[in-house]
Amino acid sequence: MGNAYLILEDGTKFCGSRIGSHREVISEVVFNTSMTGYLEVLTDPSYAGQALVMTYPLIGNYGISIEDMESSRAWPDAFIVRELSRIPSNFRSEDTIQNFLQRYDIPGISGIDTRALTILLRERGTMNGLITEQEYTDAQIRELLPKIASYRTGDVVSKVTCSKKHVYTDPWESTPPSSGEDVRGELSASERKALYNRHFKVALMDFGAKRNIARSLEKRGCSVTVYPAHTSAVDILNDHPDGIMLSNGPGDPKDCGSIIEQVRRLYESDVPIFAICLGHQLMALATGADTFKMKYGHRGGNHPVKDLKSGKVFITSQNHGYAVDTERVNPDIARPAFQNVNDRTNEGLEYLHKNIFTVQFHPEACPGPQDTGYLFDRFLKMMTKAD
Repeated sequence: MGNAYLILEDGTKFCGSRIGSHREVISEVVFNTSMTGYLEVLTDPSYAGQALVMTYPLIGNYGISIEDMESSRAWPDAFIVRELSRIPSNFRSEDTIQNFLQRYDIPGISGIDTRALTILLRERGTMNGLITEQEYTDAQIRELLPKIASYRTGDVVSKVTCSKKHVYTDPWESTPPSSGEDVRGELSASERKALYNRHFKVALMDFGAKRNIARSLEKRGCSVTVYPAHTSAVDILNDHPDGIMLSNGPGDPKDCGSIIEQVRRLYESDVPIFAICLGHQLMALATGADTFKMKYGHRGGNHPVKDLKSGKVFITSQNHGYAVDTERVNPDIARPAFQNVNDRTNEGLEYLHKNIFTVQFHPEACPGPQDTGYLFDRFLKMMTKAD
């Protein structure tokens, strides 16, 4: 285990021990505050194009369980931790995180002060960084800084989306949600049972979808067909879905110009739509609103979100570096439905005169709290009304 270095675009340098592969990489450095769920985080396609810092000090202690993966592979450019456990203790563990990182050619660093790094990213904002095993001189670092600063994630949606249309099948047996009332009491047990027996046909647009989105729908009796990100609206609508799901995904939503055009056409249809994270941002852009890059984003499993209609606050799982500018939302098209309690940024929109609602957070969680899982039931109710 040799030395490894993180050099930020402002010249700050951290020294630690190499983990994972030996590859040198420049990427956008972001932090996640989740205490557990590192495997789900690593396999979330929304982290494509980013170097991920885990703020919890010990990572890898319960090993790797393939069943918990949220996609078929790991996606971050690099992985940065305070301490990496090399001897997991968990009856479900199938491998170590070190082997997992090597398998997917992900370089990383352990042994650095991740608290100091996180504070720096919070104070100065998200920065790019170089992860390397080479000990550059101060003069070499100065020459590298413009190259580090110029990095952009680019069109990462095309990198993470599926290659062809397919019907989703859960590789592990699904356990239906409790038959009792949901978190907010929107459905009685009998209403829920009736909804789940409708067997709605849902089109899931894969912009980097986590498996638990499709799994959450499948558990509710839906048949889910997954479509590549650049599928035309005509092709989707010709399949006559009962509802359309716009998934999460990586990168700047404004880099998805051709996708936004198709989302606009989906908006103009009368098919119910539910959008999460990047899907939420794309729908806003498609209807004339705007998005902006946040100082350091929301990434973790404990973000408080307020339902503006009921006043109730939920704890949510989040992973995004961009947000919808509510000042640019046309009040004749949509109105804010959820708001982040910490910084007042938008967390969801309700579209007027349309069967459409969108959220910035992750109701499917994995990892994170299941407080807002009821939103999938709301989506089913929308499809019922559209019959």
